Amino acid sequence: MAIELFNNGKHQCLMFNDLVDDSMGDAVQANQFLIVDNGNGALLDPGGNMTYNGLLMEMHNYFPPKRLAYILASHADPDIIASVNKWMIHSDCKVMISKLWTRFVPHFCSIGNSAGRVDGIPDEGMNLPLGQTVVKAIPAHFMHSEGCFQFYDPVSKILFSGDMGVSLVPHEAIETPVEDFKSHIQFMEGFHRRYMISNKVCRYWVNMVRTMDVEMLVPQHGRIFRGKKMVNEFLNWIETLPCGVDLMTQENYKVPN
Repeated sequence: MAIELFNNGKHQCLMFNDLVDDSMGDAVQANQFLIVDNGNGALLDPGGNMTYNGLLMEMHNYFPPKRLAYILASHADPDIIASVNKWMIHSDCKVMISKLWTRFVPHFCSIGNSAGRVDGIPDEGMNLPLGQTVVKAIPAHFMHSEGCFQFYDPVSKILFSGDMGVSLVPHEAIETPVEDFKSHIQFMEGFHRRYMISNKVCRYWVNMVRTMDVEMLVPQHGRIFRGKKMVNEFLNWIETLPCGVDLMTQENYKVPN
């Protein structure tokens, strides 16, 4: 079932969060997102093959998949884009991904199916026209992929933040926005310490986001941060978190006995 994040009658943002559940074994939970503006649609981080059928069926309740303008991929991990071949078959969409990953996308596709349909986002990001607005591809390099983008919707003021802000929480908790930030840290800290490359990069990202008007920060896994107060609490936390190469020492690089 889709969660409506925003709807003003002409512009709608939806989150699908229950297409990977405990019955699928050890697969990581993932959120998928749909932005629709004046009858034009963009699907963000559509996921792998195990999410495809459920997502396709759910989307039919809100938007005809055949009319998708874009698949927007934050990076090239399987839980982001492994189902891309099926979406290309059932729509005429373009796939937008970092220019570093455009030549990897065809490995998920049938031969020839991706020809002329995968466009690279330059490192500095870009505006992607959608209906009567744009979706902004926001640089998020090395968080955690070397070529990585988040997507900002200026109408809803939602930042779809990819792996930044991820929490590993019980499935039944995902639908509830974060309300107590301090108690939520335990579900984020281990992931961010390992998957974010360094505090330096996190600080650059925080500086950028603070120039934006963000009402909601919505990661690809786990719970969302709704309202400027909660978004700012996350920014303040990640700004000072040692992570990635900050934590590495020679002890992490030893030949096994």
